[in-house]
Amino acid sequence: MTDGFSVFVDAMEPDQTALLREAEEEAERDHVPIIRRESAAYLETLLRIRKPEKILEIGSGIGYSALRMAAACPKAAITTIELDAERAARAEAYFARANETARIRLIRGDAGVILPQLSEKYDFIFLDGPKGQYEHFRSELDRLLKEGGVLLADNILQEGRLLESRYAVPRRERTIHGRMRRFVREMYRDSAYRCCLLPVGDGMLTAVKREKDNDGLLQKT
Repeated sequence: MTDGFSVFVDAMEPDQTALLREAEEEAERDHVPIIRRESAAYLETLLRIRKPEKILEIGSGIGYSALRMAAACPKAAITTIELDAERAARAEAYFARANETARIRLIRGDAGVILPQLSEKYDFIFLDGPKGQYEHFRSELDRLLKEGGVLLADNILQEGRLLESRYAVPRRERTIHGRMRRFVREMYRDSAYRCCLLPVGDGMLTAVKREKDNDGLLQKT
């Protein structure tokens, strides 16, 4: 999406709380990636519509998106996973300052190791971890997502590189380019999901897991 659009949408956004503004400023100062404002607005809108009870986030960062999800869903329990120890500590500090430690549980470690250890089902999964691992997380995310639940994956377009031929992408980026393309293609081809890729922020893939009818067959649409 164009910079002009992002500037326009940001100008429409209501002022954030002092804590969220502080997190934004910290992320910008320390070059920590966080969800873009227009993407966060879309995420919050989905959450307010769906009203999930249990949310799983892959990629806590410093806790910015988890705090925004907690504000959008004041009754939801949130589990978030972060590999980087320093970022995880900073996220936990923000959760404590927001008085959200009872609702937001942060698990430190590699999502590829942690996801197979989780057993509870989630109504909503926000995927914002290492982009080259999206396709590797897919089977576990499918297992953990309830029927009728939503998987929202961020940064799909990779600053527009996903739309380019692999030969137009720098050689060092071709592996992640190929993996992300396979992830999107497989999600769209999976009859268990209905998908929509939107050019919001850096591209957000929304996938709704279809419910089964009484015969165990996927409902027709």
